[in-house]
Amino acid sequence: MPEIAIPEPLRRALPWVLLVLGAAAPFYLSAYDLNLLARFMAMAILACGLVLIWGHGGILSLGQGVFFGLGGYAIAMHMKMADLPAGELPDFMVWSGRETLPGWWAPFASGPFTLAAILIVPALVAGLFSWAVFHRRVGGTYFALITQALALAFSTLIISRQDVTGGFNGLTDFTSVFGFYLSSPGTANGLYWLTLAILCAVYAGLRFLLASRFGILLRAVRDGENRVRFLGYATTPFKTVAFALAALLAGVAGALFTLHAGVVSPALIGVVPSIEMVIWVAVGGRYSLAGAIVGALAVNLARDAVSSAFPEIWLYCMGALFILVVTLLPNGFAGLVRVGLVKERKA
Repeated sequence: MPEIAIPEPLRRALPWVLLVLGAAAPFYLSAYDLNLLARFMAMAILACGLVLIWGHGGILSLGQGVFFGLGGYAIAMHMKMADLPAGELPDFMVWSGRETLPGWWAPFASGPFTLAAILIVPALVAGLFSWAVFHRRVGGTYFALITQALALAFSTLIISRQDVTGGFNGLTDFTSVFGFYLSSPGTANGLYWLTLAILCAVYAGLRFLLASRFGILLRAVRDGENRVRFLGYATTPFKTVAFALAALLAGVAGALFTLHAGVVSPALIGVVPSIEMVIWVAVGGRYSLAGAIVGALAVNLARDAVSSAFPEIWLYCMGALFILVVTLLPNGFAGLVRVGLVKERKA
């Protein structure tokens, strides 16, 4: 593949250029296109978490859809409860013949509880799960397969409990969130700015974390876990914390996506979506936060364009793209740019 040499000042300016373009988007995009961009920006938050665990931690997860779904269903349950008249049940529960509200639904009527659940539940589930697995020194391909099985089990559970989860159709038909009507243009713009702000905060926070002692030790565990153990470090806590943090970001991404899309369903959280999430990061570059953001945006924009015109060929395009990246660009397009930069410095 041809190498791309980018001057270092321009490379450093690229994140700021992207930020300016994102900030200007509400002024030059239609409402529909702005909503699409906001959805894809929410997905980019999840992609940043994958850079943390896969690129810098060497932990390939094929089950991030689980944590994405936990965040999405949490905010969806709150919106369903907020729209209910006192004493009534959500519409899908009535259609399923249920007569009482499940006890674990009731707390989601509270906004603060819901916000806490979006952050805590995915991180807690991921922390307990990863500690149990990493403590037994399971990793590599085996860990990837276990997370894939977790995604399959979670989506199957959601589908099978239609009376409390909405089943295959998921949860939809929301009107408001925290007192703001979703149909209002002001609410849509506010959610866009919120998503952009969170994405910027995640990017800056992870850059700081990866440059810290934690990030250095996480990469050391990736490159030589046994050597790190020999030096006296317990490696399980580092991997567990990283995996829980990536799950927290996935939960936030799921909640934001649900607000923008107006729906959350098993089709968004199963095995196939979880694999697609890995492809976003592989395309952009699994070692680069900026590359993962660009990859998530580019792949999803391409998916929207191609699947709208030729819906039957998108999966073939996705497979071909993944093969291209694995065989010719193992570090994604960010790696290609980095190679060009190194070449320029040597010259």
